[in-house]
Amino acid sequence: MPACAGAPPIVATPNACSTLIPDSWRAPVPGADLPGGKTVADWIAFGDAQTGQLDKANGRTTDALAIIGRCERRDAAAVKKARPKFLGLF
Repeated sequence: MPACAGAPPIVATPNACSTLIPDSWRAPVPGADLPGGKTVADWIAFGDAQTGQLDKANGRTTDALAIIGRCERRDAAAVKKARPKFLGLF
């Protein structure tokens, strides 16, 4: 029990930042379809397509971490700003 009365506790919503990630990103990025042909060009096209899918998946990870990080910083700043200051100083 606190010794003196103060402002009510500030409660931040847990896990709210993860809700900013698009639901479609929760599904894995599918790999490229294997080529139907047997020429080198078919396999080169497959390699390019597969690399594109990998770039998409890696981009999602980077973007998701950036979104959550900015959200957490925003929430922490809001909590800090909302806290009353003792004698207007602390």
